[in-house]
Amino acid sequence: MPTRCFLCFVMSIALAVSTMSSTRAETDVLRRLDELGATVTMDHGDAVGLKIDCTDLTDADYGLIASLKSLKSISIDGKPLLDHHLQILSQLSDLQAFQINGTMLTDDGYRHFAALKNLRRLSLFHPSRDVEEFTGSGLAHLKTLPNLKQLTFAGATAGDEALKAVGQLTQIEEFRQWHNWDSPDGIKHLAGLDNLRTLKVGQRLPNWSTVRPASLDDATIPVIASMNSLETVDLQEARLTYAGLIRLKSLPKLKTIKLKWVDIPESDIVKLKRELPDVTIDWVPLSAKDEQDLLVKKLKL
Repeated sequence: MPTRCFLCFVMSIALAVSTMSSTRAETDVLRRLDELGATVTMDHGDAVGLKIDCTDLTDADYGLIASLKSLKSISIDGKPLLDHHLQILSQLSDLQAFQINGTMLTDDGYRHFAALKNLRRLSLFHPSRDVEEFTGSGLAHLKTLPNLKQLTFAGATAGDEALKAVGQLTQIEEFRQWHNWDSPDGIKHLAGLDNLRTLKVGQRLPNWSTVRPASLDDATIPVIASMNSLETVDLQEARLTYAGLIRLKSLPKLKTIKLKWVDIPESDIVKLKRELPDVTIDWVPLSAKDEQDLLVKKLKL
């Protein structure tokens, strides 16, 4: 056999063995994830999506997840996600969507998100509740993610510091936030987000020991009305009026107003629709029970 042909033969065998070893290793990873109750989405033999409860995950298990380099999306539930776990997962350079419900991340821990340069959507539900080392300021680390377009931040025991950090994320096009500890002034930190097209704002949660003033009411609307790039304004869990909402008329690109669990007279909605004929206004009347249970008892409005 000529030398060149022999070398090609050896290389092909080595590649085949390497591929077999790689396939076997990934099969072992998928088997372990199945034992942990994970749901894995496959596409042409590649693992592209993962949903898992992290309650019982070990550091080694996070390492196995990080070995699935083809992952495009991850959804993790469970409180024990720590800074060093996120550092392990930051090896997933192709990740585009990351949803987390829970975590014990600190502000400093958020710097590990900076390695996920392809990340487009980040959803943070109940993040770092009652973690003293998390004020929300760590969200500013996300400003180094050029492709991040959608951010959700909900259910946190953090408030204006978090919104101040989000105000630095000028690349985002959609921001959703509700049930945090923000004050009426928190929304002002978002006024400089010039690329924002969709904004969803929900009511703050009252502290267990003190009742905070409403973070969303008629006084909030002028700030939102100053954000000229907005196309969709989604407001929930508030007491609003025509006099407040009509301020949104100044938004040059406004297409849709969504109102969910909002206490407002139907006559005000009728006037609003008349004044904004080219804007879709999506509103369902609040029932007396919802007003009592949600706005009064839960949100203390």
